[in-house]
Amino acid sequence: MEVTEVRVYPVDEEKLRAYVTITFDHCFVVRDLKIIQGTSGLFVSMPSKKRKDGTYKDIAHPINNETRRMIEEKIIAEDQKALSEGGGRRALGGE
Repeated sequence: MEVTEVRVYPVDEEKLRAYVTITFDHCFVVRDLKIIQGTSGLFVSMPSKKRKDGTYKDIAHPINNETRRMIEEKIIAEDQKALSEGGGRRALGGE
């Protein structure tokens, strides 16, 4: 499995840095990932849904650390490129 496209949509909020859409193998899209500025650096939050009790549950997420690391590295690299190129929307493998 390969991440074939990453789209970064920067936002101007305190901790939320950007929304992200990723495509796997040119055929499966996951939307609403978030790049968050945490206390120890950037991390990627998976798409989630708010439950009735106020907690959040991931809708889609990697089931092992190797896949999570691969996804985070691709997303954060694209975010860094977007910053260096002026902060606009950035796509890897797309437009």
